[in-house]
Amino acid sequence: MESNLSNFSASSAGKQKRISLSAYKFMARKLFARKAEINLKNVAAKSWDIAPGETTVSPPAFFLPGQLERVSAWEARFFPFEHPARTMHGRLRMDHGATRGHLIKDVWLIDGALYKGNASLWLSLNPTKLPRIVVDTEIERGAAYCTQNGNTWFGTWLMEDCVTYALACNEGVPVTTAPSARFPIFSQAPAYENWLGMKPVRLSSAFFRELVLFDDLSNNRSRHLRYRAMGEKLLSHVSYASHPGVFILRGGDGDLRLLRNEIAIAEHLHKTRGFRILDPLRTDVPTIVATCAGARVVMGVEGSQLVHGVNVLQPGGSLLVLQPPNRFVSYYKFLTDRDNQHFGFVVGTPEGDGFKIDIEEVERTLDLFPL
Repeated sequence: MESNLSNFSASSAGKQKRISLSAYKFMARKLFARKAEINLKNVAAKSWDIAPGETTVSPPAFFLPGQLERVSAWEARFFPFEHPARTMHGRLRMDHGATRGHLIKDVWLIDGALYKGNASLWLSLNPTKLPRIVVDTEIERGAAYCTQNGNTWFGTWLMEDCVTYALACNEGVPVTTAPSARFPIFSQAPAYENWLGMKPVRLSSAFFRELVLFDDLSNNRSRHLRYRAMGEKLLSHVSYASHPGVFILRGGDGDLRLLRNEIAIAEHLHKTRGFRILDPLRTDVPTIVATCAGARVVMGVEGSQLVHGVNVLQPGGSLLVLQPPNRFVSYYKFLTDRDNQHFGFVVGTPEGDGFKIDIEEVERTLDLFPL
C-alpha cells in the first residue's frame, strides 16, 4: 500500500479571499436553462489509468434452499439494482474497470460541491440552502478522495473513501469536505484516521489551481491490495489470535432494520460456538478492532456496522449477513468475492415493524462454510 503521508505539503493551502458565484450560477442554470448537468470529470485536462481492470468469475454464496423466495424487496440504490438471485447464485462474469485519475484545473469547492464553468460534481449532499460566496483557501494541487456516499454512510466512508485516500496522497494534498450541521463527522472517524495514519485537509470552500479526482469503485486488484493493507495497518495495533467469530450488533442505529431476536441469536452463538458479541456504538475503536481481529466468521444484520469486522477479516474467512426480507442488499458479497472470503446469508420473516431470523437456519448456514 502507498504511504499515507502525502508527497504534497498542506502548506500549499494558502489563505486568500476570493468571491465566487459558481454555486448560484449552477442553481440558475438548473432552474431556468434546464440543461443536462456536465460531470466535472468530463472537462479534465488529463485522464489516465492508475491501475488496470480485470475480469473474474463470481463464486456462489452460501445459503439454504428457500431463502431467496422470501425476498420481497431490495435496496434499489445499490448495484446490481435487481433481485439478488443472480448475484447470489454466482458464476457470473464480472468486469472490473480500471482505477483512473482525472486532473481538472481551476476548480471551486463550495459547500460540498465542485464547480468549473458549466461542470459540477457533488462530494456531499447539499448541507445548506444558501451557498457561500466567499472562498478563503487556495490550494496549488489537491486530490479529493471523498464521495457523496462516503459522506453519507459510515460504512462506505470506511470501506471506500479511506481506501482511495492512499491514491490521493500520491497526487496532491488529500482533501475532503468539512463536516456540517447536517453531515457531522462520524463519531468513530477520528480514531480510525489516527490508526490508519490519515491526515486529510477538511474544507468547506477552496479554490484549486489543480485538483485530481478518481474513479475508484471497481473491485480490481489495486483496490483489493489497498483494502487489505488498510486492514493490516489496523491489526498492527492489537495482539490477537484466531477465534470462532464475532456477532456485531446493529440495534436501532441508522436506517431501520430491526431484528427482533438479535440479542437472542448473539447470545445463542456465544454459548454454542464461542462467538464474541460486539456493540460498536458503545465501544471505542481499539476495543472494536481487538474484538474483531482473528474472527473466522463475522456476522450480523446487513448494515454499516459490519464493516468493523470485514476490515480485518482474513482471506478464507466468512461473512454471514442477516437480511431483512424487504431490504436485501448485496453490497458485501462483492467485497468478499474480491478479497477471497466466503459470503453467506439468511433471510428473515416479517414481524411487526421488523423481522425475525430462525436460529436453526443460522446454525445450518454456518455449517455450510468451509472450515
